[in-house]
Amino acid sequence: MLRDRIARALPAWDEGMLGWHALLGMHAFGLEECGDYDSAERQGRRSVELEPRDSWGWHAVAHVLEMRHAPGDGIAWLQPNSGTWAAGSFLGCHNWWHLALYHLELDDHDEVLALYDRAIGGTGSAVVLDMVDASALLWRLMLRGVEVGGRWQTLAERWASLADAGWYAFNDLHAMIAFVGAGRQADERRLLDAQSRVVSEGGDNGMFTREVGHPAAMAMAAFGDGDYRRAVELLREIRGHAQRDLIDLSLLEGALRGGQQGLALGLAFERRSLRPVSALGQRSWRRALALPRGG
Repeated sequence: MLRDRIARALPAWDEGMLGWHALLGMHAFGLEECGDYDSAERQGRRSVELEPRDSWGWHAVAHVLEMRHAPGDGIAWLQPNSGTWAAGSFLGCHNWWHLALYHLELDDHDEVLALYDRAIGGTGSAVVLDMVDASALLWRLMLRGVEVGGRWQTLAERWASLADAGWYAFNDLHAMIAFVGAGRQADERRLLDAQSRVVSEGGDNGMFTREVGHPAAMAMAAFGDGDYRRAVELLREIRGHAQRDLIDLSLLEGALRGGQQGLALGLAFERRSLRPVSALGQRSWRRALALPRGG
């Protein structure tokens, strides 16, 4: 739908009409999500040419460069132009997050933390979309063994009022991540109880929570408790859903920490194949090889 509902509207528009850039930017993101990276990049870049502040155009191309595993190109796309796409944009924080992911792929952890403090989690934003990005970035750093200081506590405090809201399974996952990072087990329990309530109530969110959100939240709680095999068991069932890279990274790290060599080797090779120049992929492969056989 991200791609096709915009495609159905395009014939009624043309380049001379006000707002044409917005359709191109939205269509570009739909194309990217469907794997048509060449068309997505063309549409996104054209959107930005027509309107340099079109956030969806910047965002769509950022996604393309992430999926093509081109962090250097991603930095060149976003960093010199931040004064254009960031100011006053609802997607500003999210595009800063994309920039941070490129630096993370290059192991530039100091720059990632600087971006977090300046534009992602350190702003104090209570907008849920911004908190989602903050959780997702700190979790990736944690998986790499990077010390983040008191950032988890500050972020978890902002999530605490939503622990038992049960509004949206995707948000629940990122709230749980913050509670695990901060060691707030009471909030973890509140969130899991709220999810159980939502599942019993039915509806779309109940279905999403039952099939994906609750297993994901339980997996992160198990990871925080050091029960890596339980985390792996839960995460293997939900691969391929939203935030798939965060889930895949957690699954890989859980297999490594849990001593599951066969699974860790497979996952590490999978990542190394997709990202052949990734330092993280290479490190994960070496760690998997060093595990005792038969784990």
